Amino acid sequence: MRCKRIITAASLLLLVLTAACTTSSDAASDADVVLAASLELTGSGQALGVAYERALKLEVDRVNSDGSLKNRRLRLTISDNRTESATALTQVTRFSADPEVTAVITGACGECATAVTKLVEDRKVPLIALAPGLPVVGTAQTGKYMFKIGLNARDTAAALTNELVRSGVRTVALLSPDDAYGKDGHEAMSASATKAGITIAASADFHPDETDFSAPAAAVVGADPDAVVVWAFPTQAALVATALRAAKYQGKIFLDGAAAGDLFLSETTTIADGSTMVFVPTLAIDDVIATTPAKAERRQWFEDYTSRYGVYQGASSFAADAVRLVVDAVNQAGSTDRTSVRNRLETMRTDGLSGPIRMAPNNHSGLMPQALTMVVARNGRWRLLG
Repeated sequence: MRCKRIITAASLLLLVLTAACTTSSDAASDADVVLAASLELTGSGQALGVAYERALKLEVDRVNSDGSLKNRRLRLTISDNRTESATALTQVTRFSADPEVTAVITGACGECATAVTKLVEDRKVPLIALAPGLPVVGTAQTGKYMFKIGLNARDTAAALTNELVRSGVRTVALLSPDDAYGKDGHEAMSASATKAGITIAASADFHPDETDFSAPAAAVVGADPDAVVVWAFPTQAALVATALRAAKYQGKIFLDGAAAGDLFLSETTTIADGSTMVFVPTLAIDDVIATTPAKAERRQWFEDYTSRYGVYQGASSFAADAVRLVVDAVNQAGSTDRTSVRNRLETMRTDGLSGPIRMAPNNHSGLMPQALTMVVARNGRWRLLG
């Protein structure tokens, strides 16, 4: 009898411990997935930062509505880094110290993403940057925890150069800001154009906060180029284009994808009809036939965004793709553990809202060159070229 009582007591203890472990595991599987974002809601990167903020909020709502995380919910916390790398570093330091935060997203500021690279590697927190000025990231350059969704300067320059060649352009002038994003673009564009036999007739730069572009516009117009390439964020790109026309420039204007602002162009600082930009097709979704599930989902994203905000902003799809990548990584890992999520992000392959995304251990910049197309300003909005 004594032996039987001991066995019974041990069995009861085992049942209690098993129940406790099961409860703990279930609680962990029900834990919210927390995304933290450091965005440019003020400062020179505001136009893109606000677009990213809207996109993140919308996509989080879509994820929670469609049950993508099953018994979990996605939560979002956003801070304004004011387009300042020091502020971004402070914010990401705080995010990484919070054990509830699964991953971090940074916005348009390339310097901000660069400033936190060592931190996220040391703290082992996966970060997805949306900065067009951030070079291609991979383990050799930026460590294992930094990822990027968005345009890459070399891919953009190659697409622009192909269109310059197709258009018969022989000489080109370059206009870009004097920050990391502008310098990266200037270098990529110069190398690509020169390789194609196109002469760089002139170049001029400007401050990221500049609003008067009469001097740089006059400088490049004086070189009488066949075309001008403008490498700038939306607000400045429109102002530069306006300044070029005011300087009596009548030639072709080409823009890199960071210039992609609203679908409908401003009436006060209009990018002239015929101006050409390299971007992803979602900006001209009315011209895209939904022949695949991925294209149909991009159209739905466009409709959801315009329904909520009244207008479509081109770069928004990059932020939404960042959210979905984290969601898919959590689902595949079955955990919110940061290292497990990072490991899944590194091998992610999906047809995103922006286009095909293919991550690899030696390349964490997932947007493929095949995602890019040419769009043209026509009758006050962007349309597919062709």
